[in-house]
Amino acid sequence: MTEYLIHSKRCFIDNQFIEATLHIKNGKIFKIFSGSYHDNNMPFQDYGNLIVMPGIIDAHVHINEPGREDWEGFDTATKAAAVGGVTTLIEMPLNASPVTTNSKAFKLKQEASKDKLHVNCGFYGGTIPSNSNDIEDLIQDGVFGIKGFLTHSGIDEFPNVSKEDLEAIAPILKKHNIPLLLHCELSDDKVPEVINPKNYQEYLNSRPQHWETNAIDLALDIQKRFDIKVHIVHLSASEGIERIKKRKQETNKLTVETCAHYLYFNAESILDESTIYKCAPPIREKENNNKLWNFLLEDGFNFLASDHSPAPPERKQLESGDFFKAWGGISGLQFTLPILFTEGKKRGLSTEKLIVLLTKRPAEFLGIEHKKGNLIAGFDADITVWDDTETYKISKDSIQHKHKATPYLNKMVFGKVIHTFVNGVQVVENSKLKSLQQGQLLLKSR
Repeated sequence: MTEYLIHSKRCFIDNQFIEATLHIKNGKIFKIFSGSYHDNNMPFQDYGNLIVMPGIIDAHVHINEPGREDWEGFDTATKAAAVGGVTTLIEMPLNASPVTTNSKAFKLKQEASKDKLHVNCGFYGGTIPSNSNDIEDLIQDGVFGIKGFLTHSGIDEFPNVSKEDLEAIAPILKKHNIPLLLHCELSDDKVPEVINPKNYQEYLNSRPQHWETNAIDLALDIQKRFDIKVHIVHLSASEGIERIKKRKQETNKLTVETCAHYLYFNAESILDESTIYKCAPPIREKENNNKLWNFLLEDGFNFLASDHSPAPPERKQLESGDFFKAWGGISGLQFTLPILFTEGKKRGLSTEKLIVLLTKRPAEFLGIEHKKGNLIAGFDADITVWDDTETYKISKDSIQHKHKATPYLNKMVFGKVIHTFVNGVQVVENSKLKSLQQGQLLLKSR
């Protein structure tokens, strides 16, 4: 079907739900009709009271291909994305091997994604101490931003950068108006000695809030002195909120995200040896996470993401239960919408606000708001259709990720993705994959 009509009593248009009919033609939203509109020459999809909204844009995903396809890969990750209503994702420069820190590695990654993209996919480049001369090439090649770590990344081939490294590349980022994305943890030796590595509280204590706030202070200093775009990924420390708020009042070049797992889980409910919950920065206490929710409800976060960072069960140390040896990453690309919708219902988060945080806002951050993130005539027909009344249990057989191990397994959630359209093609029908390889490679236009 290259031309057809989609109708719902609840299309999300201009930040509100209205009855409308979308005329889809050649991969784009050709026209939008108010109310119900029929044309005998075109198929008419009537979705009744289901929510029809722009496809979700996940701007923080680790796919790990090439080199670590046994962790995840483009095929499985983008299938999971499609089933979860994610129509566009941006992939991080690690944990592929080689890491995406120069043009050659970036071309290898694009090649690796060939014939495996079931949703649209763009990429970030990486900054490490030795590649300041490669940053401009990566930008020219079309990355959407440059990502760096201020503490050990977990893999040796992607070492953390120093303040001096960031000062060296800041003028290049300024010249091209490209964001610097920072993993904000700055490690020091002010942490207690580990007595029981299987104890979650000990793992939590090993990555204290001040690691995050010290790193945020460094990030804000770089942002201010060089007047560049800086994006703080996966904020987990509520002690960072006030300094972020203050700087945001002074500039529109500072952005911040958090992730579903920091909003859904709490340290108090994580049992010892439950390494499936390990991530960095860690899932913190209930009181901390309530403050993240308050910040979200006050429009503090620019957007929300999954930080999907999967690994094989043995890398997660699921048998040993050792938090200090386990890979730190949550597998959750497929479940961002139902997890946030379920918890948001309890917190007073409106569905309208949630949709904007998953669609329009990440599109703006990535500079693709002229073609994605909204249901507007002329935009790409990336569309997610979901039932906000359906309750279901996340089951192993529904998981499209390469590995089924996820802390969301067996959770009862609200909100089921029913249909997904990517570039005008229906890729998911009745929550099942229908048409593959419809995603496009996205490069940031220079």
